[in-house]
Order: sequence, then C-alpha cells, then structure tokens
Amino acid sequence: MKPIRGLRWYIGGLFFLSTVINYIDRQTLSVLAPYLKTEFAWSNADFALVIISFRVAYAFGQTGAGRLLDRVGTRTGLSLGVAFYSIAAMMTSLASGLRSFCAFRFLLGAGEAANWPGATKGVSEWFPRRESGWAVALFDSGSSIGGAVAPVLVLWIFHTFGSWRPAFVITGALGFGWLLLFRWLYHSPETHPRLSPEERAYILADRPAREANPTAASERLPMRTLLGLPQTWGIIVAKTLTDPVWFFITDWFAIFLVSRGFRLEDSLFAFWVPFLAADAGNFLAGGVSSGLIRRGWAVGTARKAVIVVCALGMTMIAAAAFLTSLWWITACLAISTLSYAALSTMVLNLPADIYPSHSVASVSGMSGTGAGIGTIGATYLTGMVADRYSFAPILVVASMVPLVAAAAVLLLVRNTRATRDLLNEI
Repeated sequence: MKPIRGLRWYIGGLFFLSTVINYIDRQTLSVLAPYLKTEFAWSNADFALVIISFRVAYAFGQTGAGRLLDRVGTRTGLSLGVAFYSIAAMMTSLASGLRSFCAFRFLLGAGEAANWPGATKGVSEWFPRRESGWAVALFDSGSSIGGAVAPVLVLWIFHTFGSWRPAFVITGALGFGWLLLFRWLYHSPETHPRLSPEERAYILADRPAREANPTAASERLPMRTLLGLPQTWGIIVAKTLTDPVWFFITDWFAIFLVSRGFRLEDSLFAFWVPFLAADAGNFLAGGVSSGLIRRGWAVGTARKAVIVVCALGMTMIAAAAFLTSLWWITACLAISTLSYAALSTMVLNLPADIYPSHSVASVSGMSGTGAGIGTIGATYLTGMVADRYSFAPILVVASMVPLVAAAAVLLLVRNTRATRDLLNEI
C-alpha cells in the first residue's frame, strides 16, 4: 500500500473526532436540561443526581478503562468504549423519569471513560514528546468543539421533531460512523501498513530506552508502584481540582444562564464563546510548551510554566458571579475556559512525559478517576447550594482551587529524567 504522508496527524485527527462525538453525546442532556426540568418537575438537586450518575461511572470507569487499554491496546479498547457509549446514548431516548435517566447516564459514563486514557495512550505511541503538546491539544480541543456544536445541533433536532427523544438517538448514532473510520485507519506505528519507513523511524526514535526492549515495554507497572510515585499523585490532584470547574460549565451552564434571567435560545453566543475559547487554549498551551522545549527548556519545566500561568487565569470565573451583562459574563467565562483548557492539555501530557507507554493509560485513568470523584462532590454541592442560595458561592470557590492544583504539580511532579531513572530500576 502507498504510505500516507504525515499519518500520525491523521491518527491525531481520529482522537479529535472521538472527543467531539463524546462531548456531543454528554452535552445533549445539559442543553435539554431546562426543558427536562420543566417536563419532569426536577429541582436542581434532582438534576444533580442525573449528573452524578454519569460521573460515578465515568470516574471509576477511567481507572478500569486505563488498565484495560494497557492490556488490550488502543485499537481494541477505544473500539469497545465508543460502541458501548453510543448504544447507551441512544437508549437514553427511552427514559421516562429520574431513575431511568440516572441509569442510562450511568451506562454512558461507563463507556465514555475510555476516551481520555485511550487518546492519551495513542498520543504516547504515535508522537515524539516534542510534538505531544500539539497532539494532546488537538484531541482535547474536541471537548470544546463538541461543547460548542451540541447546543446548535441539539436545539435544532429538538425544535424540528418537537421532542427531546430524537436528539439522543441522532447524536448517539454519530459514534458508529467514527467507529468504522477508526477500525479502518488505526493500527500501532510498529505494524501500520500505510506508515512510511521515515515516519516510523521518526516516531520510534523518541521512545524511552526501556521501551527499546519489547518485553519490558509490554509489562504494565503494578498499581502499587504507580501510586507510590509522588508524580502520580501530582497528576491526580491537578485533575481532581481543576476538572470540576470545567464540568460546572458543561453541565450547569444552561441552568446558570436561565437563573440569571437570560433566555436559552437568545444565549447561543454565550454557549459558543467559552467553548471556542477553550479550543484556543488547547492549542495555545501546545504551541507555547513546544516552543519552550525547542528553545532548550526541560520538558517538565515548560509544562509547569504553562500550568502556573493558567491557574491564575482560571480565577476569572469568580467575576461571573457578580456581573449582570451577558457579554461580560461570557468574557470572564471565556478567559477561565481558555486557561482551563491550556492547563488541562499540560496535565494530560504529563503521563506520556513521565511513564512508559504501557502504563500511560493507567496513570491517565487514575487521574480521571480522581477528577470524577472531585466532580461528583462538586456536582452535589452545586445542586444543593444553587437551590438554597445561588451560583455565586460556587463560582468563588471554583476560582481558588486551580491555585492549589498548580501548587501540587510544582511540589509533586519532579524532574522527569529522575522519574525515568527510577522506573528503569523497577
């Protein structure tokens, strides 16, 4: 077969598309939330239970998905995950009340848990570290693109069919189209029939020394070994504290705007801008960190510099609690989501920077579990506080936790060369 030039970027594009579809599926509920709350007479606390059902499966599923991906490989693991969550998304159209919505969202979360560990693992296999910042930015930007597309697509389906049920069926079916493309194009770089010898050599030349031994590369590090490293905990803490801020926007944004007196159909601009700003943040972080590395900065130092600056930028979310103009609220949220996405891109890079490829998905999955647990707690408190008071206290607290996350990275994620030396001794 004729080689495909720059094949690794087509592979990166597959991860981007899977993330777009992943977010469209999960955002369908968030966009329809004001209508569902009215139809089923849900309180904010009731809606929080639906979100938590997803988060419980998503949180604990990520550790399981990470271990599964490291066992069966990216191609098989992601295929199973996407097929599972696409079916679960379509089945949500059968929901008839709070309990059934919780059950179907639980299934969706269990399937979607494979996306980030799988994409992170795929990047570690297909991209050298000097390019991994861009590659992670590419697939992670799918979350903001999916979040921006979902309101337009879902509201169009809702108003076209006059019912919320077809929205779940149509958006859920998107995953099967992706699955056909993925099964056709994706193979490991060692065996891909369309990868040129030059590009294969370029990719494999950057692998750590311990992965030059195929036997060692195929051995997953035990969980107790990974959890015994401070670097693992730095990554887990960073995700645990920052992801709930992002998920507040993805899960509660429509309800937040309605609570401030804005009509949903008139606020699509407010939906788009924070998500598009997050998309810009993904690539800004990838570009800045890659540029610093080219200038001679250590990989770990370049990642940490971006994380610290972006933690400061995320504090702007507090201002949205006290502003009355939709434009200014949107601007503050846009700065916060841009900063979050840039910080998230760097944290997602850390497992591939530090660990051998057959443990990358495991560490990524554990950090996702931490993020899920943090988001579950934050979601419960959001529903309770919003019902009793307002969203203002939530936004103020959300502006503070990224600073703690940045401190954890600085203190726990130490020199990556020292970590690789330690791993080589295990």
